[in-house]
Amino acid sequence: MSALFDDKTKQYPPAAKQKIAELKALIYQVAAEDNLGKVIESLKWNELSYLCKQGSAVRIDWKIKHPEFVSLFFNCQSLLIETFRELYPDSFEFIGNREIRLPIDQPLSNHQLKAA
Repeated sequence: MSALFDDKTKQYPPAAKQKIAELKALIYQVAAEDNLGKVIESLKWNELSYLCKQGSAVRIDWKIKHPEFVSLFFNCQSLLIETFRELYPDSFEFIGNREIRLPIDQPLSNHQLKAA
């Protein structure tokens, strides 16, 4: 799968690639700590997608329309965005019931992202 990911991320600026690498590492860390099993990587809707047997897929992408952000996308049927909103209403930029935009130039809130 890494070849597909490499092809996809070639278009990203270096700062976006770095932020995506940090998010990917965090996904693998949470999967290991919570015993969620193997993380399956794929492209869904032309976005980097990560899924464990136990859990909901998380997609990550950088979009030219919003170049200063990297976005996390969640299944809109899940309660993940609602949970993040409830726990951290002022910590993230929420877009509808499926997206969290993270500024490229700011450190990740690992603790907050792992909490939900």
